[in-house]
Amino acid sequence: MEDLPVPVMFDILSRLPVKTIIHCKCVCKKWLDLVSDSYFADLHLSRSPAGFMIHHNSEKETNGNYHKPGILKWVEIKDKLDRQHLQQDPVMRLDLNLSPFFQNSRVHPVGSVNGLICLWQYGLKTDNYFICNPITREYMILPNQQYYKQGYVVINHGFGVGSLTHEYKVIRIYQRDIPFNPTSTSGIREAEVYTLGMGKWRSLGHVPYTIGGFFGLFFNGHVHWSVFGKDSPEKLFAFDLDNETFKLFPSPPVETIQGSHHFLSLAVLKGCLCQSDTFESQFTLWVMREYGIKESWHREVMIKEGVSPALDWLMWEPVCLIERLNDGTILMVYYEDKLLACSFEKGTIANSDFFDPCFTGIAYRPSFLKLRNFKSERVHVF
Repeated sequence: MEDLPVPVMFDILSRLPVKTIIHCKCVCKKWLDLVSDSYFADLHLSRSPAGFMIHHNSEKETNGNYHKPGILKWVEIKDKLDRQHLQQDPVMRLDLNLSPFFQNSRVHPVGSVNGLICLWQYGLKTDNYFICNPITREYMILPNQQYYKQGYVVINHGFGVGSLTHEYKVIRIYQRDIPFNPTSTSGIREAEVYTLGMGKWRSLGHVPYTIGGFFGLFFNGHVHWSVFGKDSPEKLFAFDLDNETFKLFPSPPVETIQGSHHFLSLAVLKGCLCQSDTFESQFTLWVMREYGIKESWHREVMIKEGVSPALDWLMWEPVCLIERLNDGTILMVYYEDKLLACSFEKGTIANSDFFDPCFTGIAYRPSFLKLRNFKSERVHVF
């Protein structure tokens, strides 16, 4: 293989399993240089296998709050004949508990883009952001930013990359003194953005609507959240990462069920923006077949309580959609407690029993993108 042209070596290495590529880095300096090259990172990302990242918290305090940062576990979706199965390699995990920067704190994933994961570290005296690549074991700490000390504060987060600028950005929206009255206009709603490589947070000023959903969904150059309040003509809100503007985003037809709590989840399933609505007596799945076009929203699934008893527990607790498999099965996290594989065509739900309780999940595709490419931040290694 040493005598092969470099482009051919790039092509061969990029098709290997992630774990094998990591081992190849140890073979010789030439292979290490090839795998570390930015061209290789881009080529591999274009072929990166589907999967998701589980953030597992193994312990809880007596009051129910997590007191350890937890462990990131990559689960790969493997093709097997006419179906797919989940594969978890104990080696391919990242123990955040081992880093001195995360000690005695709580951590929650904000989102994942091109193999990078944004983590929010929070607590009474802690409010920090980290960007990490679990595959290269690198992470960086973003500078501290303004934090409101007075009053009740809700912070909405987002992480994404611009479609035109290709700049990676973290967005945070402060909402103070309004979360218990979403229709109020007297509270404070302000946003800040951090561009990786720039070394500082910038103010984006006032946000016109009250935002729901703590962690926004990145897709197609935008970060998406839900919108609170009856005055908004749309119930979704988007931040354009290229021009750094907020705008209302076309939402599915609004459904309400009197006396029923409503939980909304956004996801990207097979390249389409999707929204699930969970009520106490109904579960609905919407698919946006053409991005940004309101008329393209299609109600793919609607399940009413009692019609399909096996699916009734979708209405008992909130669910977060993660990924759709090739056979149509949808993976979802059920109330941070179970990883479900749901087939609406068959009317079945299977609990994977993959993890102990207390975890969240996000779609994830591994990459070898190096954080050292962003010049202004100091990079650490786990």
